[in-house]
Amino acid sequence: MEVGILIKIVLPLSLFIIMLGMGLSLTVEDFKRVLQYPKAVAVGISCQMLLLPLVGLLAIKTFNPSLELSMGLMILAFCPGGTTSNLISYLAKADLALSVTLTVIVSILSPITIPLFTKYAFTFLTGTGRIIELPFLKTFITLSAITFIPVAIGMLINKKVPSFAKKCETPVKVLSILFLMVIIAGILQQNWDNLPRFFKEIGPAALTLNSVSMVVGFSVAKFFRLNHRQSQAIGIEVGIQNGTTALLITGSILANSEMSIAPSIYSILMFGTGAIFGIVTNKMPAAKE
Repeated sequence: MEVGILIKIVLPLSLFIIMLGMGLSLTVEDFKRVLQYPKAVAVGISCQMLLLPLVGLLAIKTFNPSLELSMGLMILAFCPGGTTSNLISYLAKADLALSVTLTVIVSILSPITIPLFTKYAFTFLTGTGRIIELPFLKTFITLSAITFIPVAIGMLINKKVPSFAKKCETPVKVLSILFLMVIIAGILQQNWDNLPRFFKEIGPAALTLNSVSMVVGFSVAKFFRLNHRQSQAIGIEVGIQNGTTALLITGSILANSEMSIAPSIYSILMFGTGAIFGIVTNKMPAAKE
């Protein structure tokens, strides 16, 4: 399958399916969790919106990759968590309700925050912000269409036919991850000749962003005296980003294949680091309480 088809058709479709799957598991009652866990939600959103981009900038300044690779990594840092973060939270026995709540809230905010944050990142890294332009309106409409609409459809199906929604929930999540792997494989194949250089240039920064942000999210949650499961969920939610959203922006909206390398490499690494994080935190004494 050609990379152009993957980016223009399969990528938006996979993101639509991811958000649809999220909607299938949600009800209106789920949004009341914001009131049930206001402190945990506030800490989680703050870590994801503020600390995560800061870790990204520090990683870029430390390893100094090219502008395109740097911006690909920063766009990823501005993205919400997704199906993968929820799946890892489930496997790690973290607070899944909090994980899903954070994913939904940041996903709803992302059509506004991603274009704005990206503009400021361009300005910071280039000094002008004019080298690469991310169209605000197009980005807002695109992200809104693949965020609000599929989630709303999924929630409607869950309300009208809950048994059907329950049966579809797991297959949809598996399908979305498979789609992501196919897209990443296509992007890597397209850049195969330069792949060793890209891995060397952006790999350390991607690994730093992924691992450090999980530790920072977990540590900040502990600092604010959240319980162990909530701290795990926040660490995972901050450290595991929605690579499909980042690839949609870099590959489809910006049409920059080199920018797509950073989210692709990150998406490969996050499964391993997420598993290690879950194992380590579950061996802590607090996990047994």
